[in-house]
Amino acid sequence: MPLLRIALLQSSGEPGDVAANLKVLDQAAARAAATGAGLLVTPEMFLTGYAIGAGVHRLAEPADGDAADAVAEIAGRHGVAVAYGYPERDGETVFNAAQLIGADGTRLANYRKTHLFGGFEQRWFTPGDRPVVQADLGGLRVGLMICYDVEFPENVRAHALAGTDVLLVPTALMHPAEVVAEAVVPVRAFENQLYIAYANRTGPEGDFEFVGLSALAGPDGTARARAGRGPELVVGDADPELLRGSREENPYLRDRRPALYTSLTSAGPLG
Repeated sequence: MPLLRIALLQSSGEPGDVAANLKVLDQAAARAAATGAGLLVTPEMFLTGYAIGAGVHRLAEPADGDAADAVAEIAGRHGVAVAYGYPERDGETVFNAAQLIGADGTRLANYRKTHLFGGFEQRWFTPGDRPVVQADLGGLRVGLMICYDVEFPENVRAHALAGTDVLLVPTALMHPAEVVAEAVVPVRAFENQLYIAYANRTGPEGDFEFVGLSALAGPDGTARARAGRGPELVVGDADPELLRGSREENPYLRDRRPALYTSLTSAGPLG
């Protein structure tokens, strides 16, 4: 099975300007294609910007709306699958969403963030209720998640048990939570024996300071590719053979004793 080369776009684009962000995406897709990448992953809320307040509802679109059509055209023209973050409108409800579009422009999967971070997200979004959303891409099972979701070990373990090989995580990680990008994400990849493609925003935006540090973390717990703090396109390979060998050697999933973990789902919140 061939490698899946993944490009991570670390950029905050132009908050509030969908047309400008589609241009940034188009340019990034061209650069990704030139490296041989089969997949480009953007940050959380890339199409509209993150810290845009009421603009979240004004700019939200359905999963099959005009913006999705524009991304599909970009993906098809460059021959690169695209996973991107955007605000999804479904009737009067708005979700913090991520959509995967194939290299032929086909919509493959759409995910709604299940764990909303802080008062800002809780004010403007409704949480999703499907923890595992997957699609097949390049011979690998690809899953979707958004930022804060990956910080919950149960979430990533659910993907591992469902057979996810590469977990795509559009992100808006802020200072001072750099430990998530530097330590938590590689550990999640290791303990669940999968790849995690973690694409972050960068620089100041509203009241937030995004820290970059996008990474492709491998099942060996290392960052196979790592960005710095500024705008960047980084590229790394998800290697099915490395994944297969690592899963044979690492017994975490085989040695689980689920009957001992029932309290994880029966217990209520602390406090």
